[in-house]
Amino acid sequence: MIRLRANLRVTPPGTSPPRARLAAIRPFFQSLDQRLLAFGAALVIAALAFGAVQLFGDPRAAGPRQVVSLEPSVATADAPRISFSEATEELGAYEMYDLEELPPASGEIGEIDSNGELRVSVVGSPESGSRPQARPLPRAPIAGLTEQGPHGLLPIIAANGRTPAEAYARPFTSQNKPIIAIVIGGLGFNARQTTQAIEELPPEVTLSFVPYVQGLQGWIDRARAYGHEVMLELPMEPFDPAADDTGPQTLLASASAQQNTSRLEQLLARGTGYFGVTNYQGARFATSAQAAQPVVQVLRRRGLVFLTSGIGQRTALSTEAQRAGLPTTAADRIIDVRREAAAIDDQLLNLEALALQNQNAIGAGFAYPVTMEQVGRWAREVESRGYQLAPASAVLNARAARR
Repeated sequence: MIRLRANLRVTPPGTSPPRARLAAIRPFFQSLDQRLLAFGAALVIAALAFGAVQLFGDPRAAGPRQVVSLEPSVATADAPRISFSEATEELGAYEMYDLEELPPASGEIGEIDSNGELRVSVVGSPESGSRPQARPLPRAPIAGLTEQGPHGLLPIIAANGRTPAEAYARPFTSQNKPIIAIVIGGLGFNARQTTQAIEELPPEVTLSFVPYVQGLQGWIDRARAYGHEVMLELPMEPFDPAADDTGPQTLLASASAQQNTSRLEQLLARGTGYFGVTNYQGARFATSAQAAQPVVQVLRRRGLVFLTSGIGQRTALSTEAQRAGLPTTAADRIIDVRREAAAIDDQLLNLEALALQNQNAIGAGFAYPVTMEQVGRWAREVESRGYQLAPASAVLNARAARR
């Protein structure tokens, strides 16, 4: 006979079975799990927000912001319109602006919102660059210093005896220190490098322009608006014309006095506002006293000065200039014969040594990016070493006073 045995557990009095206890506490754990999940989700969201701010920045902390709405009705119905392609065809007009006419640098960013309004955020930012603000030089031509020639305005000495060399030179006050001048030439052909020279080099740096460039007067006006005195380059015959193209108005050693005078007047009429001239090439022309004589006489009669570079200090050209009474001098160093930063720095140090010995020095260079970079750095430090940066006209006057 098979007996059925019941598998029963006896629960002591006063206690609940396990399943009953679990059923009693399950609501508590379910409520606790929901609170923990909600709290954990909040922590994750906060951490993500903090990370986003650290990575991308808080847009409200970028600086003062101002939203400006420009109503469409502000624009008049007959306002002129021009496309970008049409504007690019008129880029030559850009060269005619001077400092006062240029729009100021802006920190504004605009966007069109969903309502079709322009929203402009103006973000405050520190001034860029360390170039001191320079006082503009008077705009050329100054009354009484020009006459009409066959090819345009030509410089003349005013009725009161004032010369263009005096009127267009940058004013200078000596601090009783050795003075050093830098002339940067070859300007006008490359718009970017010309703009860099005008806007980034100290106003004491003299700028020299090629006469053949389009919009020359606009570049001269712009340079003077930034405080630079200006020189005009006269192309002169080199020893190897095939290697060095100096253009159609080159002054030639073999040309007649009438031919060279006519070419000189065409070159001088290309612009106004320069205080003097300098040579471009000219090693062969400088050897001919016959060719140089009528040229230097015209320059003297028109009240200009003459700075030579790269053709030697004792040439027939310099001798004829002194004989004619034309104020003239020569640059002491071509600072960028080697277009290397270290080589340019060495030449600038040589200028300091010459200025310490002779009380003044002149360096000439071209508008190469490396030249302007090194000159800019050097100019920011040279006065702390006991020298004074000066325009070329000041050195020329100082040398004339010692003769």
